Amino acid sequence: MKRKLQKEWLRSYLWSGPSLLLIALGVAFPILYTFYISLTNMNVYHWFDFTIIGLENYIRALFVFDSGFLSALLVTVLWTVVNMVLQLVIAFVLASLLNIQNLRFRKLYKTLLMFPWAMPGYVSILLWKTGMFNTQFGLLNQWMEKLGLETMRWLSSDVSAFICCTAVNLWLALPFMIMIMDGAMQSIDKSYFESALLDGAGWVQRTRYITVPAIRPIIAPAVIITIFTTFKQFDVIYLLTQQAGAKTGAHVHTILTYAYENAFISNNYGYSSAISIIIFALLIAFSARYRLQEEGSR
Repeated sequence: MKRKLQKEWLRSYLWSGPSLLLIALGVAFPILYTFYISLTNMNVYHWFDFTIIGLENYIRALFVFDSGFLSALLVTVLWTVVNMVLQLVIAFVLASLLNIQNLRFRKLYKTLLMFPWAMPGYVSILLWKTGMFNTQFGLLNQWMEKLGLETMRWLSSDVSAFICCTAVNLWLALPFMIMIMDGAMQSIDKSYFESALLDGAGWVQRTRYITVPAIRPIIAPAVIITIFTTFKQFDVIYLLTQQAGAKTGAHVHTILTYAYENAFISNNYGYSSAISIIIFALLIAFSARYRLQEEGSR
């Protein structure tokens, strides 16, 4: 019996061996190699003759306040919080409207709300940049001229660029959250609402005591996924404000755009690798904390 179990154990590992090798080559090796580079002074001047410098890159990022990393981390946290709050509120409102009884053209509204998700992100971002935010022929400035207001350089200042990037990110991300919330609301037993109406409960009370508790377990994984994707957002901010040859003057740096700038513009690969490992550690820590909290609530 014991020998049979050993054979089955060995057979299972032999069958899964290629998959484990692919995982090791595709996931583990890049992480380990990036960590190794983060311990060196590899840059454009030390491409082949780089040396081990220990934790200097990590110390520079975390404890040197003018390095730029801590300010980029603060912007990233602000970016994530603002986008998540707006996504949850707007998606909840729109999903609630879609679930109004006897709503006409419900399927048409859902199709239109999914339209931004169907477009390639790169195309959507550049359409917003040229069609809405362009100083000369963008729609926003055309509307302001018709209203007799002074036109703006929307992507030139940090605050206005942050708002514009947030608007584009909402355009891209809202369809997913709306779809999840709409499905969660449809799964609620309608008899709960009917009983609440008979007891005289208003919309706020029904939302607080029925809708939110019922959809919370369903949308929680989607919220976590969206937090991760928003935290490591790169394309929206880079394409709108920092694309090579088309910089707008705004300095809205998240930790991902900051790492990219140090790697491919400043060519400081050791330092940018350290930033990448810090980002990876932050995401793993957040994921582990959520997992522990989820298991503790069961």
